[in-house]
Amino acid sequence: MARIPAAQDEASNSNPHQPDAGESKSDLGIPPKNSGDYDNAAMETDGMEKDGVEKAELEETKESGEKSGETKEKGGKDQEVVFIQDVGFTVKMYAPGLEPFDIQVSSMELVQEMHQLLMDREDTCHRTCFSLQLDGNTLDNFAELKTIEGLKDGSSIRVVEEPYTVREARIHVRHVRDLLKSMDPADAFNGVDCASLAFLNTVTNGDILAEKKKGRPESVDCTPPEYIMPGCRERPLVPLMPQVREQTGPQCLKVLTTSGWNPPPGPRRLRGDLLYLYAVTMEDKRYHVTASTRGFFVNQSTDEEFSPKPASPNYLCHSLIELMAQISPVFKRSVASLQKRRTGRHPFERVATPYQVYTWAAPPLDHTLDAIRAEDAFSSKLGYEEHIPGQTRDWNEELQTTRELPRNNLPERLLRERAVFKVHSDFVSAATRGAVAVIDGNVMAINPGEDAKMQMFIWNNIFFSLGFDVRDHYKELGGDAAAFVAPRNDLQGVKVYSAVDAEGLYTLGTVVVDYRGYRVTAQSIIPGILEREQEQSVVYGSIDFGSSVVSNSKYLELLSKPGQQLKIATHKVVNDKGEEVELCSSVECKGIVGNDGRHYILDLLRTFPPDVNFLPPETTQLELSREARALGFPVRHKHKLACLRQELIDAFVESRYMAFIKFAASQLQQIGDKKKQEATVAARAVTEAAAAGDADPNKVETDEAKKIVEDITDSITGQKKEMEESSVEIVRRAAAAVGSLKPSEFELRFNPDAFSPGVRHPEAAAEPLRAQRTLIRDAADFLLTVQIPGLVRDWLDHSSAPLDGATLAEALHARGVSLRYLGTVADMLAKVPRLAYLHRIAVGELLTRSVKHLFTAYMQGVDMMCLSAAVSHFLNAYLSSCQQAHPPLPADELQPKNSKRKNKRRPRRPLTAPESNDWALVTPRSLWAQIRDELTHYFGWQLATDAVDTTVAKYKLQKISLFRSFCVATGVQLLLRDYNMDAKSRPCFSEEDVLNIFPVTKHINPRASDAYTFYTTGQTKIQQGYLKEGHELITEALNLLNSVYGAMHPEIAQCLRMLARLNYIMGDHQEALQYQQKAVLMSERVNGIDHPYTIAEYTHLALYCFANGQVTTSLKLLYRARYLMLLVCGEDHPEMALLDSNIGLILHAVGEYSLSLQFMEHALALNRRYHGERSLKLAVAHHLVARTQSCLGDFRAALHNEKETFAIYKQQLGEEHEKTKESSECLRHLTQQAVVLQKKMNHIYSGKAGAALPPIQIQSPSMGSVLDMLNIINGILFVQISQQDIENFKAEFEKRSSQLQTTVSRPAVTAAPAPAVKVADSGADSPLSSPEGSR
Repeated sequence: MARIPAAQDEASNSNPHQPDAGESKSDLGIPPKNSGDYDNAAMETDGMEKDGVEKAELEETKESGEKSGETKEKGGKDQEVVFIQDVGFTVKMYAPGLEPFDIQVSSMELVQEMHQLLMDREDTCHRTCFSLQLDGNTLDNFAELKTIEGLKDGSSIRVVEEPYTVREARIHVRHVRDLLKSMDPADAFNGVDCASLAFLNTVTNGDILAEKKKGRPESVDCTPPEYIMPGCRERPLVPLMPQVREQTGPQCLKVLTTSGWNPPPGPRRLRGDLLYLYAVTMEDKRYHVTASTRGFFVNQSTDEEFSPKPASPNYLCHSLIELMAQISPVFKRSVASLQKRRTGRHPFERVATPYQVYTWAAPPLDHTLDAIRAEDAFSSKLGYEEHIPGQTRDWNEELQTTRELPRNNLPERLLRERAVFKVHSDFVSAATRGAVAVIDGNVMAINPGEDAKMQMFIWNNIFFSLGFDVRDHYKELGGDAAAFVAPRNDLQGVKVYSAVDAEGLYTLGTVVVDYRGYRVTAQSIIPGILEREQEQSVVYGSIDFGSSVVSNSKYLELLSKPGQQLKIATHKVVNDKGEEVELCSSVECKGIVGNDGRHYILDLLRTFPPDVNFLPPETTQLELSREARALGFPVRHKHKLACLRQELIDAFVESRYMAFIKFAASQLQQIGDKKKQEATVAARAVTEAAAAGDADPNKVETDEAKKIVEDITDSITGQKKEMEESSVEIVRRAAAAVGSLKPSEFELRFNPDAFSPGVRHPEAAAEPLRAQRTLIRDAADFLLTVQIPGLVRDWLDHSSAPLDGATLAEALHARGVSLRYLGTVADMLAKVPRLAYLHRIAVGELLTRSVKHLFTAYMQGVDMMCLSAAVSHFLNAYLSSCQQAHPPLPADELQPKNSKRKNKRRPRRPLTAPESNDWALVTPRSLWAQIRDELTHYFGWQLATDAVDTTVAKYKLQKISLFRSFCVATGVQLLLRDYNMDAKSRPCFSEEDVLNIFPVTKHINPRASDAYTFYTTGQTKIQQGYLKEGHELITEALNLLNSVYGAMHPEIAQCLRMLARLNYIMGDHQEALQYQQKAVLMSERVNGIDHPYTIAEYTHLALYCFANGQVTTSLKLLYRARYLMLLVCGEDHPEMALLDSNIGLILHAVGEYSLSLQFMEHALALNRRYHGERSLKLAVAHHLVARTQSCLGDFRAALHNEKETFAIYKQQLGEEHEKTKESSECLRHLTQQAVVLQKKMNHIYSGKAGAALPPIQIQSPSMGSVLDMLNIINGILFVQISQQDIENFKAEFEKRSSQLQTTVSRPAVTAAPAPAVKVADSGADSPLSSPEGSR
């Protein structure tokens, strides 16, 4: 039985079942984009598929023989089992001019997908206008293969050339252009069409899977480049993109463009002419080509004379590529070589990513003549989507319709999530393009008469507004500063309401774009909102921050479920008429019923409670805790919209819930003990029990506590009457102790309006309001006293050490800590010497964020003509050691003419800055003074220096890392060259270095919920030791991720890495290599070529390469990882110790002892610094250094290091431990070697005849022993356990699980249920695979 449609085999890593193809027939109307490459990703598989595999979507345990459609409860949650017949079979294709060939298809696929497959296949890719026929009948493009009569294994399908139309001819020309450009990386550097870079195959000199398994090669080239050696101070930028110039394919044509003779005149249209093309071949011959209904031919026109008749010899070809191959021998050769290279690339290097990834550095690019690119820039892309000629997409309808799709079972949920994701990623890309067009002045405002900052825009059915406080809307909250953060807060609100996904409640598609110093909010448009005044539209909430407030019973009902999940309290406020109005959100949240009848909510900027640590005391009228005051809070922030994060609210409520349970349990335990003692012991014992009444509630263990609380609940339900009264009293006391808002049960909800200025609360609610305010203060206090110190403690073991500011921000956000607290975190880190590297990263991120704030304001004052000069000037003032005062202004010859013209156009170009060169007055001194102020006022952090060189020296930062993070944060792209920022004589950056400014986009990320459940359940299984079941679950998660996201997504990369690791641990090194290669390529494409995740993927791949005997490749990968890490964070980082140990071990294995020693000694120094003198990691590092030194014959140093190892093992593990004994044996051997050597040396010194040094006995380590050592330092342990031990362990584990389940299943405890572990017991032997990929 097969899985749901499209949950295809991981090896294909693609999405052969394209719901978008189907959707173009359904209510979406969206033809697929780039789907050829998806199919190609499916086509180029690694042979892991099996034909006709039949699997159940969620297979039951072996014992259960349930049939299809039955529902079973698993892990406390209903989960359907859906069986759908999905069979793979082979069909024979007959294409004109080719031998017949077989392709493998799946019964779930659409005919459209076979089309895509043929358009991407090397020998048929030049065809676009054809139909597929079975027994003379043309197949419907949108039919599923299983619905076609007579189609079976071995059927013959003919490719039949169809007549062209103008649309088909244009599609064909565009397809030919895309094929000829397919090897050109320009799109990736320019950040268009979702192209991005991948350098893995450049680093490894070709596909690592293509290399045959080799033994150790005779000569291994493993000399590392000089710039990655330990201690090297140089940080060149050019190696970031190796061999980038060689990546372009051969040029096939000089020019291919639409001709100036278009469109065909009436008489020629009646003869079948569709359009005219103009081509210049590499031989410099010029041709005018006619596209007619029957194909393409060369006509007799010249540049001066129109003569549409066919030229002789008359070649009529159905494909333009065939025609050009006949008239140009160079074209024929070049296209063949291009095709070979194109199909030789890994599919993951070609498939489009879901969101655009921009690169912050790029080589100088040749700007080539490209008519199709030019046409796109000026026609179809301005206002229309390219694939729906003549109509724009109704984004709101698409976004809401996809959310309304049914979701009752797994196939429906997958189709729904796939549609939601597809429309959302299209919307993000359209919104980003629109925002750029708005700021560049290419879109007319809908209110052109108003001031530039107040203007609003509509483009492509998307509404755009700017992040300025235009009508003193935010005057009370911080003016422009509040208006700037409001869109980001609103986006957080949209994110959480979308995640709750309540039926009947709709949010707007929202994207926040920062570009050239402006913040643009792009939103889908509620039907009818533009036809009414806002006052008439709003049926819930307030349009003036709380003076006039209305409510609506339907909205209260719709908001109650999300309110429960998001911990939002239902509360009452008083409006301007003195009426009490009930709300279940903040007052700013507006409810509008659209003309489509849907209930929309918008303006969700105060979904979460305010952060009182950043509100002035006169607003809160609350005194903060002693700890908060000691840390310098409350802080006067730039705006009053600071709110707590959802992760913090969840952690706080969870913490209070545990306190509630433990308090109640300890009280109940005392009562139980008391009763027992009353029966048997006299009054003395009773007084003792009473004295114990103040026991610490935290002493009771959590599980035990839960059991006891369940007993309370039993008693409340009336099963144990005699305990009822005391139990109710205990619950009441526990609820009061944790600040519950209800006296008789645990409930924590937050009132987002508790501190809102301008909101009036009813007199009667004064007491509850005080409790709500105290609760918000406690949550803010919890952040300072529990979350931040807890995070610092977790970092002390270095297990998940952030590499750069972005990963640091992720770690903070995961704990619910906003980046406003980065100054506080940096101060805490400064007090922990073992976290010096994190303090450095935090200071770097503080600088980057402050500079980004300043850069935003700076860019708003810059004229379009001066953008590159202004950016280079700003970078010089920020990072260059040269203290030059004034920048070179851009060339003067245009200024006089232009200034006149610009004055005339001023009203049309609202965002053009006034013609001033204020930006040029910024000096290094003034900029660094501003940076210090910004750090103090925004982050509450004191910078002790006032120039770049002193800052870098004091905080041990490196300029290249600051440079990289600035470019990534602001969207600036610079020329790929080596920058000498320390030069004192001349500025480092010039305006030629600034290549581009990209938009920086924030948006929500729709989730693949079922895949997430599978993945987490698989992780749980693995942690319990069930590797095979875990592997199956995670493979299935991968299939589901592919179904939802298509071929490319960061979560798929994570899943691939996990599968690679599992395969490696289970001993399948080849499979591990295949998965990990995909993980590296995908991470480069979707995260970025120098992202910390990509560095980690490279390191894993190096290990698996070594395990497969590819030693040279393994070293190249490690050198690449080390180079990237040097660029991102420098040498001084605990992760660098791991990298250096890996490099040192492999160099040792190939006999490069002196090189190996340099890396080993660096790793040793880092391990000592970050893990302490007594750490086992340090022991291993000492041992590795000793081994290398002994190989170099330096026995004295080796003895010293091995003694250190022995001392640590002896102290930490004891003398009898195996490791201690090994080290002792090693010491004995080294001493023996040293004695032998010393004796011989004495012989030589005494001048005896015939005395010579003996050859040092160096035993070259076996590859196996090196691999064992690599596994140890990389934290991969293979535990040798007998089968009997495993059986015993399983029995014990199941016994405990069943006990735990009976505990958890009692109704009282409302903690989240454990993941549905039973899903895993499928008993199926092979990984879940599908035949779709084995074409």
